[in-house]
Amino acid sequence: MADEHLAQLTAVEAVRRLQQGRLTAEELVGACLEHIRRAEPTVQAWQFLDEEHALAQARAADERRRSGEAVGPLNGIPVGIKDIIDTADMPTENGTVLHKGRTPRADATVVARLRAAGAVIMGKTVTTECAYFTPGKTRNPHNPEHTPGGSSSGSAAAVAAQMVPLALGSQTAGSVIRPGAFCGDYAFKPTHGLIPRTGVLPLSRTLDHVGLFARGLEDLALLAEELVGWDQGDPDTRPRARMPFRAIAAEEPPIEPMFAFIKTPHWERVDADAKEAYGELVETLGDRVEDVELFPSAREAWDWQRTIMETEMAANLEPLWRSGKEKLSERLRGLIDRGCETRAIDYQRVLRSLPPMVEAFDQLFTERYDAILTPPALGTAPKGLGATGDPVFCVLWTLLGMPAVTLPLMRGANGLPLGVQLVGRRNFDPRLLRTARWLSAKLQ
Repeated sequence: MADEHLAQLTAVEAVRRLQQGRLTAEELVGACLEHIRRAEPTVQAWQFLDEEHALAQARAADERRRSGEAVGPLNGIPVGIKDIIDTADMPTENGTVLHKGRTPRADATVVARLRAAGAVIMGKTVTTECAYFTPGKTRNPHNPEHTPGGSSSGSAAAVAAQMVPLALGSQTAGSVIRPGAFCGDYAFKPTHGLIPRTGVLPLSRTLDHVGLFARGLEDLALLAEELVGWDQGDPDTRPRARMPFRAIAAEEPPIEPMFAFIKTPHWERVDADAKEAYGELVETLGDRVEDVELFPSAREAWDWQRTIMETEMAANLEPLWRSGKEKLSERLRGLIDRGCETRAIDYQRVLRSLPPMVEAFDQLFTERYDAILTPPALGTAPKGLGATGDPVFCVLWTLLGMPAVTLPLMRGANGLPLGVQLVGRRNFDPRLLRTARWLSAKLQ
């Protein structure tokens, strides 16, 4: 029987043991599989899982190490993959019956990069329907009567339930940060265009991001470092020098960070216990945090995001609409209907409004602040499985392509995780993780 405690290791801890010869990939994957067998009937995080295929990958990773072959930084580390991200050796069904049994011919770029780094592609995690709002089968590991969030439901739950140390998701509104917060994970949505989306179900070129789930900030840095970079299939990526995520995230900040506490116009909707927790957090930070009001134009951002998302999703999902409209949920059909009715002039006007807003936030960071402090959600994971929660506190940062991370630093009155969201300046992602590490240490 596998040592189940191995399934609780962070990715960084597992890498260290593997390098020291104190652990094999087969032992690690075996422990994760044993944990999955125990927890999956309740959590239901997986859409596809082939135990023998996972173990075969683990044995191959061990053989690479034994043979003296150069191995990648993630050699033997299990990773869950959201089921909208293509895998050539496993089905990718995008959360819709219209793609039942679909097996792509090629890996998504992020999957190819994981394989090159030696990772074990453990299986496919549950997504909501086409990564929109209609829930899948997954439940919150902390209380199965509560939602895990969405749309990256399975990835968030799998990491939280100690089934895998790392997982990939995606975010078009709040689909990484919100489930990460609900499930008590460390979750990271990078700057738009930093991680390529080639081979990921396209919903909105303007808004789509690949996101990461892990058990710690070091793990996020380790994973991000392997995934960031230019890819010819994604026009929003660009050639760049390798970003030293791990080195920068591990540094001490040259001075104590300064935080801008932005409540947004939706603060009044925040749950009472979350407001109280944030009040205590602000008090703890003292003179390192200041209340900052959004500038007037930013208050329109939620309407702008809806216009872009509905228009671009309608265009991208039109083939599904034509082939089986009656098999799509009413909510997704409604989005496509609205997107088809958007006037081109309104859509273009919104797109033109975004660069000035990004510049305004850049100035805020340049002049005073290291990160924006704001909730990732209205509170803890809502009870019930018919919805995945409101992404309202993620929408603005997704719209502007700014990096965001959620940290499981607090608890709600019901004992469920209550996340802390930090948002950084575009393309300063490693510094955001460094600031997040400082905050985590400050609160522990």
